[in-house]
Amino acid sequence: MGSKSVAVLDVRSSEITVVVGERGVNNTFVFKAMHTESYYGYENGEFYDTAKLSDAVGRCVDAVEKTTGERLREIFVGVPGEFISVAPSRETISFPKRRKITERDVALLREKGKAEREGYQFVRTSSMIYTTSDKRRTVNPVGLLSTSLQAVLAYYYCTDYFAETMEKIFGELKISVRYLPTVLAMATYLIPAQTRDEYAFFLDSGFLSSTLSIVQGGGEFAEVTFPVGRIQAIYRIMKEFSLPLEAAKALLARANLYSKNVGKSEFVFRGAVYEVDMDRLVELVKDGLDELCEQISKFLENSGKEFENQPIYVSGEGIADIRGALEHVSKRVSRICEPLAPNLPFYNKPSMSSYIALVDMAYGEPNGGGFFTKLFHGFGG
Repeated sequence: MGSKSVAVLDVRSSEITVVVGERGVNNTFVFKAMHTESYYGYENGEFYDTAKLSDAVGRCVDAVEKTTGERLREIFVGVPGEFISVAPSRETISFPKRRKITERDVALLREKGKAEREGYQFVRTSSMIYTTSDKRRTVNPVGLLSTSLQAVLAYYYCTDYFAETMEKIFGELKISVRYLPTVLAMATYLIPAQTRDEYAFFLDSGFLSSTLSIVQGGGEFAEVTFPVGRIQAIYRIMKEFSLPLEAAKALLARANLYSKNVGKSEFVFRGAVYEVDMDRLVELVKDGLDELCEQISKFLENSGKEFENQPIYVSGEGIADIRGALEHVSKRVSRICEPLAPNLPFYNKPSMSSYIALVDMAYGEPNGGGFFTKLFHGFGG
């Protein structure tokens, strides 16, 4: 195992993935090991079955250890929006006279708004924008001359429940844990920096759960999670056509919301033959998407007029790969919806965004890609 590698656990609402990788040339990645396991997911801030989750994590860890031939010791765990609270804050520090701003000044400013919160533990601080005394706005104030420094910051807190669940699982595996906010990682990795200079809406659409946020710079003004995702369409398909879950998933993948007057078609899944009204299928998928649209519309109504013209950038495994889904959502919420995926060969699908974004963020952490990423002690010990 090279000294520049990192390991991450990506926790989605239907599956988890453990990845061991390192930075390649031209900002790409080299993945040395990767394993995904399905599990029951979560809702309303709790996992449906922590024992099944623990088993799935164990299988993932065992798989990547066998692939690399080395013992995993430390890991970055992505915290989904379901278990994250974002607290934006405006903080200011002043200096006795005009001078150059240092990294220490920035660190002190970022500490000012950090607070103890019952039921949560602090994860990280991110900055949206810095402003100097002469009204210069910048994402990096170090080296600028000023008599004061103001910042709009976002503080991220993970629920004690999530942290305690993960620490119990990884404690039994003798692996130490650090946390990263998954939605922030995705938004800052996928949305270009120049777009985030102003404001951007980002939707992490999942299987059981989705999170919508307002992003600026390297942080978020607001983030809300709702129990709506791909499952709403799948459930309707299961009920309408009397299909098992896996068959309904496969049929949804064939849906094309642009199609009209197709009529009935034969659908074969694992040897079983079903007759499906494809026009009815389109209606069912749209009905499922409408539940998501209702939640998005509520958020947009409360977001303020300054955000009226921003498009919504969409990623995750929920809806971005359903043909015609984003166009349907765009019409319903009166916003342009644009799909985002990693700009990487072989990893350019929205469903891959979260774990790649987490690897990217892990590299920006203290000791990420350096001492910390000596993930395996003794090279197989």
